[in-house]
Amino acid sequence: MSNSADRTLHGLNRILTLELARVTERAAVAAARIRGCGDEKAADQAAVDAMRKELNRLPIDGTVVIGEGERDEAPMLYIGEKVGTKEGPSVDIALDPLEGTTICAKNLPNSLAVIAMAEKGNLLYAPDVYMEKIAIGPGYPKGLVDIDASPVDNINALAKAKGVKPNMITACIMDRPRHAKLIEAVRTTGASIRLIGDGDVAGIIHTTDPDETGIDIYMGIGGAPEGVLAAAALRCIGGQMQGRLQLNTQEKIDRAAKMGVKDPNKVYTMEEMAKGDVLFAATGVTDGNLLSGVKFAKNYIQTDTIVMRSHTGTIRNIIARHQDMKKFD
Repeated sequence: MSNSADRTLHGLNRILTLELARVTERAAVAAARIRGCGDEKAADQAAVDAMRKELNRLPIDGTVVIGEGERDEAPMLYIGEKVGTKEGPSVDIALDPLEGTTICAKNLPNSLAVIAMAEKGNLLYAPDVYMEKIAIGPGYPKGLVDIDASPVDNINALAKAKGVKPNMITACIMDRPRHAKLIEAVRTTGASIRLIGDGDVAGIIHTTDPDETGIDIYMGIGGAPEGVLAAAALRCIGGQMQGRLQLNTQEKIDRAAKMGVKDPNKVYTMEEMAKGDVLFAATGVTDGNLLSGVKFAKNYIQTDTIVMRSHTGTIRNIIARHQDMKKFD
C-alpha cells in the first residue's frame, strides 16, 4: 500500500472513532426537536443545517456525491458541494440528513440521520432519481437473487437457500402504487410482506438480521441516494444488493451522463455502488428496530448511533448522553 493510501486510511479510521457519529447525532437531534409536528420541510431543513455545520468541522477534503439533490434544487448539501476543512483526506460523501421525512413528521418508527464516506471516487455518483433495488443479508451464495429475475423466482431461491418454505419468507416493500404488481407476485408464493411508508435504508439494513427484524429480503423502487447509502451499510455488515437507476426520460439520462453514467440500464452491484474502505453512520431520530430515537431528558439528550467500517468489519453501537445540551443549539 502506498504512503498516500496509508495516510487516507488512517484519516478515515480516525474519523470513524467519533467524528462521523457526531455528524449524524447533530442532525438527528435537530430533526427530533420538531418530530411529530407534521412539518416535513422544517424537520429536513433543520437536519441539513446541523449536518452541514458539523461536516465543515471535520479534517477532510470532502465532496457530496449523494445529497439533498442537485445544486439548483438544494441550497445546501447538494451534489457536488465541498465540505470539511480541506486539510485531510479526499473523500466522497453520501448522506441523508433525515431519512424518512414523513416518518419524522408523523413520529413513526425508523427515521434516521445517515451518512456514508469513502475514499474519493469510491461512491456511485448519480443524480437524484429513483432506483430499483433488491437486497438480502449475509450468509447466502453470491448471486442468489437477481434484479432481473421474477419476484417469484427470487422468493423461491431465497427460501430454498434458507431451508424453509416460501411462506416463511418476509419481503419488505415500500407501500406505493407502483409496487402493486410486485406485491401481487410476491403474495402468490405465500410469502408475507412488510409494507413500509418510507425509510428504505432501514428496510434494507433490516435484511441483515432477519431473526431480529423479521425481514428476509427487500424489493422495489425507492430513491437512488438511499440505495447508495444502503449499499455502503451492507458493505460493512455483509449482504447482497443490486440497484438500477430509473432513467426513464431523456432529461434524466442526460443528467446522469454528466455525472459519468454511461449505460442508463446498468445494474450496479453493492460493490460498485460503494467501493474500497467505506464508513457508515446512522443515528435514530424516531424509535425503530435498528436504533432508538433521540430522547430529551431534563439534564441531557440521549442518542443511539451505529458506526461501521467495511475494511475492518467493525460495528460500533454508541448510546450517548450529552449533558452539554447547548452544543446542539
